[in-house]
Amino acid sequence: MADTAKADTSWVVVERQGPVAKVVLNRPQQLNALSQALLAQLAAALDELAHDPSVRVVLIRGAGRAFAAGADIAEMAGLAPEQAAELAARGQAVFARLERMRQPVIALVHGWALGGGMELAMACDLRIAAESARFGQPEVTLGILPGFGGTQRLPRLVGLGRAMALLLRGEPVTAAEALTMGLVNEVVPDDALEEAGMRWAERLAALSGPALAAIKRAVYEGWAGGRDGFALEAALFGDLFSTPERRAAMAAFLAKRNAPADRGQGQAGS
Repeated sequence: MADTAKADTSWVVVERQGPVAKVVLNRPQQLNALSQALLAQLAAALDELAHDPSVRVVLIRGAGRAFAAGADIAEMAGLAPEQAAELAARGQAVFARLERMRQPVIALVHGWALGGGMELAMACDLRIAAESARFGQPEVTLGILPGFGGTQRLPRLVGLGRAMALLLRGEPVTAAEALTMGLVNEVVPDDALEEAGMRWAERLAALSGPALAAIKRAVYEGWAGGRDGFALEAALFGDLFSTPERRAAMAAFLAKRNAPADRGQGQAGS
């Protein structure tokens, strides 16, 4: 693996390791609370990575003892209603970037992922949790509701009943509980979190970039209901037949299937 290069952007650190970019939330003394400055720097980092052809997968994690313990309540407490609505819209726009990026984005979660921190993890394509991870949307205990997309993404990930219980009660769940309800994709020991993230990232980086980008677009645009998801899927399916990655992958599959030792292998694809 190539040497890791670092570019420190204060509240957000971007580390590059071969085709994998690691985005680190870097306010450990505040448990990576999502201040407006951090959100702005996160947006800038994501925009840069989205346009970097050398980056094939993005990992997001938190420095210190937590992934992100929520929004910056001290900063938020004095907001007027219109300012609060503007903050929510900005946060939603930052997290929407994760879904629009062509690269798969994986959240590596340890410690607390509360409020905006859990909403950030849910906006990623995949979530790997350390055993220490705790997930929750405690906004109701502050007299508010999740404002960075939590009321929309959580029911889609875990189902309406479980989402309503988490949102209305405001109580956190363990990593094991999050795995059971489908909120995370894998749970690993804390000291294996980085290794697990790189294992997922390297596997994805070896796959067709255009195919991964098309899958994300089909899922998220269809999910949002902005257009017919089935029609979009069919159009993207056709588009991918023009890519060299598709031609190479199918040629390799057919060559392997036709090798004498592999006769009888089943079909793949739609």
